[in-house]
Amino acid sequence: MPTSTLSRTRLLDALGGPVTAEQLEAALFSSKAEATAGAGDALEVTVTPDRLDLLSEGGLALELQGALGLASGRPRRRRARATGPGLRLAVDPSVAPLRPHIGAVVVRAPTGHRLDDGLLAEAVRFQELLHATVGRDRRTMSLGIYPARRIRPPVRYALEPVGSLRFVPLGGEEEVEGERFFADHPLAQRYGALGRSGDRALALRDAEGRLLSLPPVLNSRALGEARAGDRSLLLEATGTRERAVREGLGLLLVVFVARGWSVSAVPIDGPGEAGTDGESLVADALRELPAEVVRGISGAELAAPAVVARLARARLGARRIRGGWRVAVPPWRPDLQVAVDLAEEVVLAGGLRAEDGLVPPSLGRGHRRPASALRREIAELLLGLGFAQPNTGVLISEAAAARLEGSAPIRIANPVSREYAVVRDRLLPAHLEVLARNNRYGYPQRFAEVGPVVVRRAESETGAETRFHAGLLIAGERAGFAEVAATVDYLLRAYDVGSVREPVDLPGTIRGRAARVRVAGAEVAELGEIHPGLLERLSVPVPVAWAELDLTALDPLVVRRDSTK
Repeated sequence: MPTSTLSRTRLLDALGGPVTAEQLEAALFSSKAEATAGAGDALEVTVTPDRLDLLSEGGLALELQGALGLASGRPRRRRARATGPGLRLAVDPSVAPLRPHIGAVVVRAPTGHRLDDGLLAEAVRFQELLHATVGRDRRTMSLGIYPARRIRPPVRYALEPVGSLRFVPLGGEEEVEGERFFADHPLAQRYGALGRSGDRALALRDAEGRLLSLPPVLNSRALGEARAGDRSLLLEATGTRERAVREGLGLLLVVFVARGWSVSAVPIDGPGEAGTDGESLVADALRELPAEVVRGISGAELAAPAVVARLARARLGARRIRGGWRVAVPPWRPDLQVAVDLAEEVVLAGGLRAEDGLVPPSLGRGHRRPASALRREIAELLLGLGFAQPNTGVLISEAAAARLEGSAPIRIANPVSREYAVVRDRLLPAHLEVLARNNRYGYPQRFAEVGPVVVRRAESETGAETRFHAGLLIAGERAGFAEVAATVDYLLRAYDVGSVREPVDLPGTIRGRAARVRVAGAEVAELGEIHPGLLERLSVPVPVAWAELDLTALDPLVVRRDSTK
């Protein structure tokens, strides 16, 4: 889980009240964060992936203020006063194919305060953490922090010829040319390809032509170096996905809002962004929380004032509406998207106690569900028949899915890797992958597995359904339809189930050498011989036969078993 090292001194200072170690531990128990003391002032904080805001001293302080009763409701956010011409962003159409989304806000220190070294260090550390998480190592989103008062608006975002770039990189002393920067600088070598297209690179410049940064690589030293003593900062995010830009910028805001800094939106002009005033980046999102959802999640009938008080304790704003509540969610809480998320906040804000997790004595406790017992028994029967048991994942590669022409598994919209881009709808693609990886070993090879698959189901809320299959595969000179058919018959007879086998064409099999098995009219199994053309592409020199049982479909059709095993 995400982890960061915070300053205990800065956290206690942000809380604004005396807190003992025991109070801190008790408050964290009801949150999604755990903290352990490190060396000196260090506090190691670990959170669930949906609560990244708690990995900054400011975000964790807001959470603890509510849990300890030091503050409640939405943190007060002042709108920054305009001083001279306001900052604006001008987006050039050239950025669209590479990194089209951008957003920005200006934050200003409270009267009598300025940016100090501690707050700057917190912001930079949290910025890098967001790069690694929300930004997926800057591929989908990157952030920039700039001294706002030194920038002359508007700021132009465009693709520029690399040969026209000359600047002093942040942390450097000498001016460098663009080509040299991309060739030599460590950050450019790591991230340069994300912001470059051929001989052009993404750049942010102000109205005087001075370079702010080369997203998503590095800021310039002249306008891209925030320093202690600055009173206003420009926070900017660019990325390939609008949602990632919003989340990254919203989360970074919490560092400054928790310290009383005011916030103002930065308007954006450009193709696809014309007329955008930027207010949506700083405004609260309004979500509705029906009373029945709170009742279903909490298991209790909570009074309306109690729900409002609990949401205030979670540092959210809420008011009663017909049938429930309308909740104001700040930009640094992207985890609160639907009513169930808000209901969970209500439960957590009510406090958790160790005894809440005790289960009363019950004669039925500890028994396996019948469906789980069936899966375990089938796996044991296959093991007894001499099948080895591989362990494959539910995510398969694009190449593995493409081997079965005619199948239509669910593809992931934004996969981390092509190796994990498709959700399998049967075990066969993964088992063919196992077969291909083991073609250096002798034959026959026999392996079988019981595991989950995900199939399309239009009537489901998600459009898909998880089912469990038992798949077996035999590779050898004598492997054929008869052997896998006999194995399927054996497994069904073990449960006194009569079946009917009918010929059918299945993806990846030889025409006329495949079948589907029905029990009481329900499809429970498929089997067949793998097509030689497919085996040739896998470099498998022997015949292969395969069978796959749908245990989810079979379970209600078999004689009930003792589920205590």
